[in-house]
Amino acid sequence: LAAAAAVFAAAFPLMKLVGTEFVPEADNNELYVQFYTPIGSSLQFTEDKLRQVESALREFEGVAMTYGTINTGIAQGRNYATVFAVLVDRSRRPLSVHRMRTPVRERLTRIAGVTVTDLGNLNAVSSGKPIQISVQGQETAVLDRLAAQVTRAIAAVNAELGRSGIVEVDTSSKPAKPTVSAEIDRALASDLGIGVAQVSAVLRPLLAGDAATTWRAPDDENYDVRVRLPRRERSSVADLERLALVSARSDADGSPRMVALRQVADFRQGLGPTQINRKALAREILISANVEGIAAGTAGTLLQQRLAAIDLPPGYRLESGGSNRDMAESFGYALQALVLAVVFIYMILASQFGSFVQPIAIMASLPLSLIGVVLALLAWRSTLNMFSMIGFIMLMGLVTKNAILLVDFANQARARGMARAQALLQAAEIRLRPILMTTLAMVFGMLPLALGTGEGAEQRAPLAHAVIGGVLASTLLTLLVVPVLYTFLDDLSARLTARFAGTADRAQSTPEAAPTATSAAGEAGTPPASGP
Repeated sequence: LAAAAAVFAAAFPLMKLVGTEFVPEADNNELYVQFYTPIGSSLQFTEDKLRQVESALREFEGVAMTYGTINTGIAQGRNYATVFAVLVDRSRRPLSVHRMRTPVRERLTRIAGVTVTDLGNLNAVSSGKPIQISVQGQETAVLDRLAAQVTRAIAAVNAELGRSGIVEVDTSSKPAKPTVSAEIDRALASDLGIGVAQVSAVLRPLLAGDAATTWRAPDDENYDVRVRLPRRERSSVADLERLALVSARSDADGSPRMVALRQVADFRQGLGPTQINRKALAREILISANVEGIAAGTAGTLLQQRLAAIDLPPGYRLESGGSNRDMAESFGYALQALVLAVVFIYMILASQFGSFVQPIAIMASLPLSLIGVVLALLAWRSTLNMFSMIGFIMLMGLVTKNAILLVDFANQARARGMARAQALLQAAEIRLRPILMTTLAMVFGMLPLALGTGEGAEQRAPLAHAVIGGVLASTLLTLLVVPVLYTFLDDLSARLTARFAGTADRAQSTPEAAPTATSAAGEAGTPPASGP
């Protein structure tokens, strides 16, 4: 029993060597690249960089075709682009998608003007990138300072690892873009018959354009016709100053008075935010990143240790998101399912065996399977994820069968009058063959899934890894531990039963002794003694 307890305890320090993640990355014969060009880039410039990225991807063996989009999906803006590369079947290319990411990343860094924000498989299971830190507060300057500290914390984690474990770091706070603001002299504008709303109503259609009508093309599609100033008349601040506004006042001849915009407004050049994100009634800067060469859960744990040292001002907070948050929530639900499985197993065994003690001996095989799960995940270089957790929950029903075979046979042998030790030895001898048959059937049935053959099999393989390791370890340890624990619990149950039975007998015999003595004294003619 001490050796079994030591084996069970050894599983916990070994578990720290197993990485954690939400779901493994599957190889679906597709590579996904998202990038952006500098703020203010034209659509033509972004398209040129898109063609360069597509050309770079086609240099790799196994890329069948590529297609790219600009300003679509989550990549909003004319300087944001997405490229999808369709790959040949996994058996026909030398590198998996996971192993292709590093050389592809190194190749794309040689393209000037391109910043890669995401690379790999488009995972539809999780909530985006595995590392997501949301910085929330009110003041933009404070948020920028805290976001810079988070970025430095990521760099510190990479320095601790000795390599770039956290890659494709991106932030929703982009560099400010140049702006021109018009400061209107409200008093003067009112004297000249010009309102602020009128200035805005004139500038918007002349600069951004206004949809005046639609045009039906020869392909039978309708297109908006937008009316605005020609480009040569809206390329500088001087062009804006020359714009004329129609005043509410009239000239001496009754015609509407025309007022130049420079008479009522001063134009100032400056910088403005590219976008402002809000979450939970506060401004937000989202820092997101991928991981490379390290499990997402391990990287998230290291980063959280660094983030805990950041001194947050009152009213500001850091929240974790992405697949790491999904992993934490799902692991909590899986733990609840595991506890319920153990409770239901105990209830069923107690009802079937008619004992509250024997199910404990049978269920001793449950914790013994943990060491097998951990060793199997380490051997296959797998991670603790949702699929391996599902496999571990499956083990709760699988590993108890061996102990049930042993205990049930031993009970039947003892009912026929056989001694307990002999019954356990005979149970282990006779039930060994069916135990090995069922165990090997389960192992070989899970082996194709564990080997990860087929498209996307890498995502499901950890389930088989956990089941195979747990079944093998439980089978070996159950044959040794369950008979010993059965003997110990049977002796303990017998001692407790004898003690409670003796206590109950004494409790029943004590009240009957006084009337018997009194009756005997009466028959002898001696009155009973009376108290004072």
